[in-house]
Amino acid sequence: MTGVEVGIISVGLILILIYTGLYIPVALGLVSFIGVWILRGDIEVPIFLLSLAAADTIAEPTFAVVPLFALMGLLISEAGVGRDIYDVSNFIFRRLKGGLGIATVVANAIFASITGSSIASASVFTKVSIPEMKRFGYNPRFTVGVVAGSSVLGMLIPPSVMLILYAIITEQSVGHMFIAGVIPGILLSVAFGVAILSMATFFPKYVIADSSESTEDLGPSLDGMQIFRLVLPILALVGIVLGGIYTGWFTATEAGAAGAVGALVVALLKKKLSLKGLWKVLIETGHITASILLLLIAASMYSRMLGMAGLPTTFSEWIQSQELGFVGIMVIYVVILILMGTILDTVSIILIIVPLFLPILEPMDIHLVWFGIVTVIGAEIGLLTPPLGVSCFVIHSSLNDPDISLTDIFIGAFPFALIMLAILILIIVFPSLSLVFV
Repeated sequence: MTGVEVGIISVGLILILIYTGLYIPVALGLVSFIGVWILRGDIEVPIFLLSLAAADTIAEPTFAVVPLFALMGLLISEAGVGRDIYDVSNFIFRRLKGGLGIATVVANAIFASITGSSIASASVFTKVSIPEMKRFGYNPRFTVGVVAGSSVLGMLIPPSVMLILYAIITEQSVGHMFIAGVIPGILLSVAFGVAILSMATFFPKYVIADSSESTEDLGPSLDGMQIFRLVLPILALVGIVLGGIYTGWFTATEAGAAGAVGALVVALLKKKLSLKGLWKVLIETGHITASILLLLIAASMYSRMLGMAGLPTTFSEWIQSQELGFVGIMVIYVVILILMGTILDTVSIILIIVPLFLPILEPMDIHLVWFGIVTVIGAEIGLLTPPLGVSCFVIHSSLNDPDISLTDIFIGAFPFALIMLAILILIIVFPSLSLVFV
């Protein structure tokens, strides 16, 4: 069996194992181990490579940003900041058609600028905004779709864990990746808001099923001082983290540490953090960090196996022999991203597909920061598509409402997946949208 045959079989086998329910790092590690064993015919080689992959991954200081930003996001969530943001957004947009939906998008975008996690956003706003929208007669399918669609902003708007992982894998600046995510994140947020307003205007029954409820009193009335007090913690944390990175005061790791301390101060000042709650946050941070690092170790092992098999080089030569050109290659890349998104999570997609396509696109003098934004948005679409659709599953499990099925959530999220695809095409056609400040 040739190296290329081993590489191709390994890709298919990993997808099969993951689809049948095997834990993704286990599938990657197991197939990689067996693949190297077959290629070298000596079991000591994969054992050595596995220990090397683990040591290289764990020893990389940059990975300290993962637990720090995870801790910051969990502390902010525990402090109830998500509800504060939603109350302010609701007050500002409540007079517009579909105003609660727009408020959810805006609140999610702001919340994402602190947590960097789509899963956290989906969990928080399932409990905060869905009950409010249902109370005022909004269509349940539209309601869950808005939360699912806007939750993916956490993967793009800095400080995003996905942007951090991509930067580490491709040896790019984390700060540059954060800067590049700002304009696309704003574009996506605006596009979601315009879409909601359009749906409420032209398809009102899809947005509000029961229009008998009054829209004159959607939530608390806030004065200027109350708004300032509610948004001050957000502004302070954004200033510390993003301001520190952009001005060069902090490295990404130092910004994560400063943000975690700031989030702890916010939680303590709001008196929302008990010792039990702090312990829960620390345990969850450990779980998130361990799962991501285990996945990265397995992916590092898999990349080494593919390199030994020669699959990236062979795949690159085959694509180039087809004379598809840049447009054709990008179409294939986006299609593969979306298809993989139906069965894999975003981290796995980035770790598997980026090493295959980078050797093809690098000779075309592409900007790797732009390519990272394209990759993250394309992989994000998978968060809203069946059968995996991680954000949709999180909403379904957090909602625990027998009247709203998983199918309802996927259908409600579909328009937002289409909008994401349109923004992705726009960024591919106009790379400067993501590179204007880089």
